Amino acid sequence: MPVYAGKLLRINLTNKTWRKEPIADEAVRKWLLGSGLAAKIYYDEMDPALDPLDPASPLIVMNGVLSGTFAPTGCRSSWCGRSPLTGIWNEANLAHYWGAELRAAGYDGLIITGRAESPTYLWLHDGAVEFRDASHLWGRDWFETGDALLAETDPKGHVAGIGAAGENLVKIAGIMCGPSNYVRAAARGGMGALLGSKNLKAIAVRGKARPEYPDPKRFRDEVKAQNEFIKEHSLPMTNLGTAGGVMGTEKFGDIPVRNWTLGNWPEASNIAGQTFYPKYLVKHTHCYACPIGCGKEIEVKEGEYVVPRGEGVEYETLAGFGGLCHIGNFEAVALANSLCNRYGLDTISTAGVIAFGMEAFERGLIHAVDTGGVELRFGDADAMLAMIGKIARREDIGATLAEGVRAAAGRIGQGSEAFAIHVKGLEIAYHDPRAFTSMAVNYATAARGGCHLEAATYWNGYGVPHPDLGYPAPMPLHASDAATVKLCYDYQNYAGVYNPLGLCKFLIKGHVGPERLCAIVNSALGWAWTTQDVLDAGDRIFQLKRLINVRLGVTAADDRLPARFTTEPRPTGGAAGVLPDMAVMLPIYYELRGWDANGAPTAERLARLGID
Repeated sequence: MPVYAGKLLRINLTNKTWRKEPIADEAVRKWLLGSGLAAKIYYDEMDPALDPLDPASPLIVMNGVLSGTFAPTGCRSSWCGRSPLTGIWNEANLAHYWGAELRAAGYDGLIITGRAESPTYLWLHDGAVEFRDASHLWGRDWFETGDALLAETDPKGHVAGIGAAGENLVKIAGIMCGPSNYVRAAARGGMGALLGSKNLKAIAVRGKARPEYPDPKRFRDEVKAQNEFIKEHSLPMTNLGTAGGVMGTEKFGDIPVRNWTLGNWPEASNIAGQTFYPKYLVKHTHCYACPIGCGKEIEVKEGEYVVPRGEGVEYETLAGFGGLCHIGNFEAVALANSLCNRYGLDTISTAGVIAFGMEAFERGLIHAVDTGGVELRFGDADAMLAMIGKIARREDIGATLAEGVRAAAGRIGQGSEAFAIHVKGLEIAYHDPRAFTSMAVNYATAARGGCHLEAATYWNGYGVPHPDLGYPAPMPLHASDAATVKLCYDYQNYAGVYNPLGLCKFLIKGHVGPERLCAIVNSALGWAWTTQDVLDAGDRIFQLKRLINVRLGVTAADDRLPARFTTEPRPTGGAAGVLPDMAVMLPIYYELRGWDANGAPTAERLARLGID
């Protein structure tokens, strides 16, 4: 099998049919794979009038070009389509082993349409495509489902699918992957609801094919050298995962506190990896081909909040259920993480809607009669935990919160829109745009809404250098000027090729810049990519996603932040008094990006990038 398989599997669940389609090499050269080619397919075939949950609305699952190779972190798959939560383009990215296994089964991706008559799961193996009954799994949580599917397909295979939240069409439901003790997620944008709308419980994959490289020795030597470099510059992630950054984010005024209203949070140390891993770590885990090993298994065996053995808690989850909900009890936050994995919920959006609900409750906009008797207040861990189940089951106020903060505020009204923190309907991830003003530009313009990973410029602020990208040292954190905008633009273009390549963006945090990325790609594929090729590919794919969103109704008016970030400075801490000036920065960004005053890509820019 070549490095990438060059094959798609198009599946119709309604009539249980499938067919293989070739992928032209020139399409891969132009769009890569992953979310790049997925966006091209979606753009060519999209019907803007289709509701995201209509059976005809596609779910496009696409590996990156290097998924399933032994390139550093070459494992990722993108789960793409129109978001049930936001109504615009969405890509939810998955690590683990599933993408590598799909490549071993001989496919680069799946295009899934239709709706199965009854609960179904797909079993893809050895060239076979099986539509199997999932009635016995419907209603079961993901821990039970993942374990059961591995037992009844192949214990050496890999599975991805939904829990109760996806079945109940909760619009913040994610797609979960793995057995109960090692769960990862394609979490953001409600793609679990897309699976649920198709009566598709899961996709199990198993394959035996292995990639063949143009020059195996060259690639092997390059990977060895890059892995050594990456390991050297990723030791904090290896030791403590993303949880090791909690106290640093508090120092910089980056971690959200009490639905983004406070500055300092001394209790941050309670939920930091340095505090809890010595107590609860079971073992370190690696995704396929990963030299970093940021994954952690934990278990809390006793106390008020017992947490079953399972995936450790990432920074975003700690910041959301911890800082945002103002809860400094690690064990409670870890249990919230476990429950979200069990129900199949995005922890970022779930924490966001619960914090919104807490503020609404404390302002007297909702009451105990709405919450099923839960006193939904900041700092109440039991209330937070109870609300997770209510959201997954759509019970009481959980049915409203299950729609996401934008829709929930629309239903509750009474001025609640002012503290519904989202961009374009996606709850903002937990890096404060007042701490790093470059992130303000990113949140406002990112293709899927309030996404931190489309630029991740806070890594520059924390001191990660990329001299070959033009950033050998940290840029000013709080400026609202052209240099800050350029930082966002450059990192969006650079980070924008990672999902299409199937690589983890933690390589960027591990000091991998465009030159090292070119060395990996070229040695694997026999290409002759340059740094400019990397940035042009990122720009081309970014523009295509903007074209999709323009067809779905997005305009310049949607490129805005919640007023809390532009009118309410943090009162204390490392970002005290800072507000990003969007009126200054957005016009500069539009000019750099080649968008007109209405936020649409210009014909000249599209022509320069070879977009028809």
